[in-house]
Amino acid sequence: MAVTTTKVLRLSFTTTGGKAYNITVPNPKAGLDTAAIQEVMQMAIDKDIFITTSGALTGIRDIKVIDTSVNDLYDPLSS
Repeated sequence: MAVTTTKVLRLSFTTTGGKAYNITVPNPKAGLDTAAIQEVMQMAIDKDIFITTSGALTGIRDIKVIDTSVNDLYDPLSS
């Protein structure tokens, strides 16, 4: 029984197909600069780095740092 915490950076783009395409980066460093993240995302769009099933990346949709905390109250395997 333990509490585990994870943190990810989720970069969300729009595509030519009108859908969202997400890239998740585990364990982002503290103190991320939004402008720097946007610059990298725009570079990925401009250079057409990623191929998606719904087309090319066309814009920045969202940027989030997601913290998840799980409190495992019961683990039958450790009993």
